[in-house]
Amino acid sequence: MYRKYGDRSDWKRIIQREYAQSYVETKDFTGYITLLKLNQVTEPLWVQYEENSICIVDDNYLWLQHFPVGKNYSVTTMFDVNGEIVQWYIDICYEVGIENNVPWMDDLILDIVVLPTGEIFQLDDEELEEALENGSINQKMYDLAREEANRITASIKEEKFNLLHFSKIHKEVLKVHLQRSANEHA
Repeated sequence: MYRKYGDRSDWKRIIQREYAQSYVETKDFTGYITLLKLNQVTEPLWVQYEENSICIVDDNYLWLQHFPVGKNYSVTTMFDVNGEIVQWYIDICYEVGIENNVPWMDDLILDIVVLPTGEIFQLDDEELEEALENGSINQKMYDLAREEANRITASIKEEKFNLLHFSKIHKEVLKVHLQRSANEHA
């Protein structure tokens, strides 16, 4: 289990970035949202899901991340240069919090990918098994990861995982923050 921060400040692939975040409290979502604009990267990053090869990192891509309060997941929406969603990446996590005004989550290894086509992939089953076997996580954490991944996958299939529908709206909210910040530094 390791901690991931919303600003991805430790990510060496990003040469130049812009970052914005906000706290949202509505009946549909309460938590932090972050937007990372990947102005320049060392190289694109492609991932493969069965026959689908998808670029998730390239110059001028946007990563929007939701850190819901009191939940055991975080959702990252990856947008290409045209503002189209290339995938939703759901990290199952032990805990979500904030440190030095930057949201974080403690990754519990299992992940769910949802493509705009509706295809769903659960990832990293073997890594979860290994983490339990080598003591990186305990049985309670293992059970939490499995239960949460299964619950979210079922919710997505039933079209009840509404957070996916807020990606474009929340991206636009934070793009305004990026513009303000750019104007202040100009």
